Formats: sequence, C-alpha cells, structure tokens
Amino acid sequence: MNSSGIKIRVINLSNPREKLQIENFLKFQNISLEKDVEYTMALYDGDDLVGTGSLSDKVLKCIAVDENYQGEGLSNMIVSHLVSEAYFRGNTHLFIYTKPVNLNMFKDMGFYKIEEVEDRVVLLENDPEGISSYIKKISKYKKNGKIISSIVVNCNPFTLGHKYLIEKASKESDFVHVFVVWEDKSIFPNNVRYNLIIEGTKHLSNVVIHKGEDYIISSSTFPSYFLKESSNIVRIHAELDIKIFVDYIAPSLGINRRYVGEEPYCLVTREYNQVMKEYLPKAGIELIEVPRVKSDNISISASKVRQIIKDGNLELLKNIVPISTYEYLLSKDGKEIVDKIQNANPKS
Repeated sequence: MNSSGIKIRVINLSNPREKLQIENFLKFQNISLEKDVEYTMALYDGDDLVGTGSLSDKVLKCIAVDENYQGEGLSNMIVSHLVSEAYFRGNTHLFIYTKPVNLNMFKDMGFYKIEEVEDRVVLLENDPEGISSYIKKISKYKKNGKIISSIVVNCNPFTLGHKYLIEKASKESDFVHVFVVWEDKSIFPNNVRYNLIIEGTKHLSNVVIHKGEDYIISSSTFPSYFLKESSNIVRIHAELDIKIFVDYIAPSLGINRRYVGEEPYCLVTREYNQVMKEYLPKAGIELIEVPRVKSDNISISASKVRQIIKDGNLELLKNIVPISTYEYLLSKDGKEIVDKIQNANPKS
C-alpha cells in the first residue's frame, strides 16, 4: 500500500456516527475506545479508515493501524500527530502503554522504556531522564534506619482512617515515606489532598509526604484497551505499578516495608493488595495490611465521607475526618467542593 495519499482527520467524538466508526475499527483489532479519551484522530485512504489514535491528558492510547497498511509508516504519522497535539495542549511529558511486541517501534519514535510486565504491557515515556529525575528528587529524603516504610494514598479526602494508618506506620518504623497519587481526577484536587495530608500529619516528625507525580500510577490512566479479559486489567496494572515501586522507588529510599489499609469494599483495591502480597516479599519488602478504623461499627472510608457530604450531613464528619479536613470543608474553597459533590449527577 502507498501511504502518500493518506489524509489526517480529527474525529468529533460527539458525533455518534464518527465515534461508532472508530469504535468498530478498534474492535476489529481487539481494542476498545476508552471513555477518558479527550482527542481522537484518524487516517483515511480515500473513504477508508486505515488508522487511528487518541490522547488522554499525557497518555497516547487507542493506537491502531489496518493490517494491510502496516509497515507503511502510519503508526509514526499517528504518534507524530498526537505528540504535536499534546504539545499544543501544554503536555510535553508523554507516556505510551503498549504491547511488548511494539517496544522497538516506539523506541524508534523517541520513547524510552520505564517498565514491563512480560508478554503483557510495557510503559514508555518521551523523556530519557523522566523517571531518573523523579528518583533523584525523592532520594534527597532518604533516611537511615532498620525499618523504612512507605504508604501510597489518594485521600479523596483525608480521613481518620488515613491518619490512623500513617500514625501506626510512624510508630512502628524509623521513617515513613507517604506517596500521594498525583493524577488529578479526584473530586478533591491533588494539591488539596496533598495539603490536607501535610496538615493532618504535621505532628509526626518521622514522616515525609511525597507527590507521586507520574510514577505512582492511577488505574484511571491505565489503558485497558488492548487487554481482552477485563478481569486481568487490574492485576496487570498492579503488577506494572508494583514493579516500578520495587525497581525504582523502594531502592532509592531504602524502603523495606509497605503499609496498606484492609479493603472490605472495593474489588480493585482488594486485587491490588493481593498482588502486593505476592510481589513485595520476593523483593524483600514486608507488607503490613491494617484493618480499617471504624466509627459506629462502619469502616471509615473516603467514599463514606463523600456520601455524607452528598447527603448534607456535614456535622457527622466530625467523627470520621481530622479537624483540619473538617475545617477545610467549611472554608470558602471547601464549600465549592461540597457544592460540587451535592449537585453531582448520581451516575457521576
């Protein structure tokens, strides 16, 4: 096939016909169009759709080329276009999740491997110093000690359950590194979550709070589009995330223990915890699973906090969030989030 006549077209995902065409093209290649895509382009040979790719913030995803046009440079055209669009949107540090078989192709396009789950997924970025720069930044906080612990939290928002987990780790460790998931897709913005944790743990002298940035990976950015069995998605994401933690983050800080909260409700987090139980001990990292703190015999969780806010019973929050979180919710900025939660569509 000759790619000289290929035309690029931006897809209007609000147009049901255009969106369906992309979905059907991807489906033929066992790929799904993810719900979080913000921008989709396509390549056409005349009226025939022969390639497509999408953007979701910093992540290039849903990239596919008709098998009859492979080897014609169409993947390069797609990636080049998406990179240009991402740069135009102000995102210059970009990521691609793909099958390991595509590794060399994307390396030739200027991407660098971060981590791989064998035969399943490989994560690449377009900055050769990306993860090494992050490791250099957090390494400044390395402390000596027999037990150096870590906790990864989202805290949407920061609750007494989170506070208890960090306090327990602090009491049982020489030093604790807390990583805040930095993807900004929670109802409480990342800087708000970070500051609430800082405020709620300032009495603990052996705890440091880190911004997870791009390397404590949230499941909402993990592109599941090429994983046929949905039951594998969470596990593979967990394996990738934990391998990054084991190979990069833990060694840079001397971490040998990780604390997690017991998960009675969320299947995703429960699967995450199970994968950690399998992986971390092999890497010499002890995993401590802590039972949830309860209030009135109900496990405290961030989702419970949001539901109470939704119901308009803010007075009830005094029993399940630190005073700093409660005072924030009553502040001008906090009230904006409260209004957003209370006015949200139930499905959102």
